[in-house]
Amino acid sequence: MNCTQKHILVFLLLFYGLISFSQNVEFDKSNFKDDKEGLKAAQDQIVEGDDLYEQGVGVYMKALEYYLNANNFNPNNALLNYKIGNCYIYSIQKDLAITYFLKAYELDPKINRDVLFKIGLAYQHSYEFNQAMKNYRSFEKSLTPDENDKWDKILQKKMSECETGAELLKNPAKVDITNLGSQINTQYPEHSPVISADESVMYFTSRRVTTTGGQIDPLDFHYYEDIYISKNINGKWTEAIPAEKPINTEEHDATVGISPDGQRLFIYKGKRQRGDIYLCKQKGESWTPPKKLPDNINSQFHESSACFNHDDSRIYFVSDRLENNFGGRDIYYVEKNEDGSWSEATNMGKPINTIYDEDCVFMHPDGKTMYFSSNGPGNMGGYDIFYSVMSDEGDWNTPVNIGYPINTPDDDVFFTISASGKHGYYASFRKDGLGEKDIFRVEFLADKKQETKDEVIHLVTIVKGKITEADNTTPISADIEIWDIEKNVRIATFTSNSATGNYLLSLPSGKNYGINVAAEGYLFHSENFNIQENSGFAEIIKNITLNKLTQGSSIILNNIFFDYAKATLKSESFTELDKIVKIMNAFPSMKIEIGGHTDNVSSAETNAKLSEERAKSVVDYLILEGINNNRLSYKGYSFSKPIAPNDTEVGRAKNRRVEFTIIEK
Repeated sequence: MNCTQKHILVFLLLFYGLISFSQNVEFDKSNFKDDKEGLKAAQDQIVEGDDLYEQGVGVYMKALEYYLNANNFNPNNALLNYKIGNCYIYSIQKDLAITYFLKAYELDPKINRDVLFKIGLAYQHSYEFNQAMKNYRSFEKSLTPDENDKWDKILQKKMSECETGAELLKNPAKVDITNLGSQINTQYPEHSPVISADESVMYFTSRRVTTTGGQIDPLDFHYYEDIYISKNINGKWTEAIPAEKPINTEEHDATVGISPDGQRLFIYKGKRQRGDIYLCKQKGESWTPPKKLPDNINSQFHESSACFNHDDSRIYFVSDRLENNFGGRDIYYVEKNEDGSWSEATNMGKPINTIYDEDCVFMHPDGKTMYFSSNGPGNMGGYDIFYSVMSDEGDWNTPVNIGYPINTPDDDVFFTISASGKHGYYASFRKDGLGEKDIFRVEFLADKKQETKDEVIHLVTIVKGKITEADNTTPISADIEIWDIEKNVRIATFTSNSATGNYLLSLPSGKNYGINVAAEGYLFHSENFNIQENSGFAEIIKNITLNKLTQGSSIILNNIFFDYAKATLKSESFTELDKIVKIMNAFPSMKIEIGGHTDNVSSAETNAKLSEERAKSVVDYLILEGINNNRLSYKGYSFSKPIAPNDTEVGRAKNRRVEFTIIEK
């Protein structure tokens, strides 16, 4: 996966670090005449260590064990100290590299051409940014003109990272970062966490010895990637279990994105650097076989990350394709066409993409906040996490570094955040890690006194629950339509889980939403959520029961609206009324009654008249839409059939309603 790799500049750093790989550590035998057995044992350790070291970064930690044993025998060998420093600089204990690089330089300033640079790198990873820049500058002064051409951009970038790091350290983010523990993390790499919007389920990637097929990637000596699942029970993540087939296979299978409702999973399959993105859909308790995304998303190049937006109208993804490219990896998007296909890919352009790499894109359920990783300008080393907010005009604001201590001088990638904005999850190298890269939870601590203009406030309402039959608890796979009822435009369609009846909807603030739930053989059900422009996060539990389409069944029409104290239908009612027309046309012998109901404010006579006139207005609309009046009746019930107490405004609002009842099917 790309997010565990370095930007091309870091590859160059690695290249220059490889200069010493062909050099083997040797001890001067004349210095150890009195301990020939110790010398032989140390030399054997070095031989083992060198064999591993020369295989590359993936096995540095194994080489380190042998090198440290040899170093205990002779701590004054410059090359051995340099190699130990190099092993530590690619571990979670990067700060330990300083001592060994400094010792190597002290013993032999010419031990490796880049030793001053490596000292700077070790200081940078230890947050000693001034010391890092001092060594970078010393290294810069030592370069020949030819060497300067190779190193100039690298050094300027590293010093810029140190300047950013020093500034971020002055104003740390108000967060608490916690390792998710042994339920999730192991001694092996864990990365790419994705969560449902309500934080109830997590999928992530790991490269464990138990991987499907048990194979080791010959390119980096780690096990192949598999996908794991954990559930959030009462605020605790359960022991992760591997996803079963068809998700996990004998090749690389990795998480890259998930839909807000947790029922569609983007996964990466194939060989490293040349795989593609696939989509799995949850059907009941199982998953559909992964289906490769179309060619306007997948290409001959490398696609490494993808996510839906809140209403499935866009897929954002990352690619290193050459066409319309700003730098290395860029973020692109495709839009859903009316026929369900996807448009040609569009590069997001500035200010999101830079001449460097952008990756690990995540679109928040609020519909306007994007999180991603970048090793471009404004970062403190490796990949940093940034966010950008879409303006009301549809433009993206300049990305903001999410800050220290979330970001570190190492790679910080695949950030995902709950709909509430309270918790984020990401992969990082940190001292409290259990092995290699681990998954951490970020808790954002509210502090109104420290509120800044850069604070992200997620304005979204999550509506979730179960859809079941009205007379029992049998779950139903129902189609759920979300409408902008002021514009009479359908925004999105989702489906509840057939095995559980579970559903989850993300409703960004600032719209009057009509929700219609329908399943074959049942009366539809409607809900209304009028979410004001600046409404903060809310989570609503709404269990829905569907009545069978039989004589006597009735439903409340929650999206029928009238002017105050009048019977004039408002235009927001048309979406719901058209649903009734559709049912009547589907069942030409059906006869119905429209009942009007009021609260107990005003007299019984006044309310009887108002409730009857409102019911008649609905019937009149249906007649205008071609429904025969012989199939329609209406009645005003005033406040004779309340469904809630009339002593509160909430109760009175529930009692002001229009009902649909089947008289004859």
